[in-house]
Amino acid sequence: MLEIRNLHASVNDTPILRGINLTIQPGEVHAVMGPNGSGKSTLAFVLAGRPGYEVTSGSALYQGQDLLEMMPEDRARAGLFLSFQHPVEVPGVRLDQFLRAGFNAVSKSRGLEELDPLKFDRLLRRRVKTVNVDPQMTRRSVNEGFSGGEKKRNEVLQMAVLEPALAILDEPDSGLDVDALRSVAQSINDLRTPENALLLVTHYQRILNYVVPDRVHVLVNGRIVKSGGKDLALDIEANGYDGYEEAANPTLAQPASP
Repeated sequence: MLEIRNLHASVNDTPILRGINLTIQPGEVHAVMGPNGSGKSTLAFVLAGRPGYEVTSGSALYQGQDLLEMMPEDRARAGLFLSFQHPVEVPGVRLDQFLRAGFNAVSKSRGLEELDPLKFDRLLRRRVKTVNVDPQMTRRSVNEGFSGGEKKRNEVLQMAVLEPALAILDEPDSGLDVDALRSVAQSINDLRTPENALLLVTHYQRILNYVVPDRVHVLVNGRIVKSGGKDLALDIEANGYDGYEEAANPTLAQPASP
């Protein structure tokens, strides 16, 4: 589904990604973990096509297409979804209207029927039940006055409505208490199918107790320095990132000159 080869990217002429290699197949969940400033969010933004993130070399194929040549809106229409670590508020735009506009834009691009408000409302009610969201939340302005948990549930609701082939979740556990984390994680699991895939970006192992990854990748200084199974996340939880930072920067492991 996604094949990244030797991807380099910069922000304001500062190199951030320094040669990312990553392959994700349908049905898989991959977790990217790393300390602050390692390039995790930059990877997510580059894949989504956010302006200001310049790819300097390398390639990314999505379902056989050159992802880097696609406009951000075309990536979304093709089934790529990005949830934000800090979702923005959109005052004056009701969530249900926002979701219907997105759903119909994707449907139109695929040659499918666009739904009028009544038909979409029936679909939305089903999706709201799937992800355990308060139906009244869909009548409010997008994220305006939402708690941290409500914002994360809104992101998952968008996933449920749009049914992306590849979802990139940037720190979906950020700011959540234990109960909210379990609820959000369960909703993510309920949306998994053998046909879709998930790239989950996180600092911490705790969400991986609930959304169990097929592969875990440690990203440090713009490079994936180690990949493994879910036990790799447990090692990070127990021992931190220090050893991986030394692997990414060998000079850190060298004693100072006398």
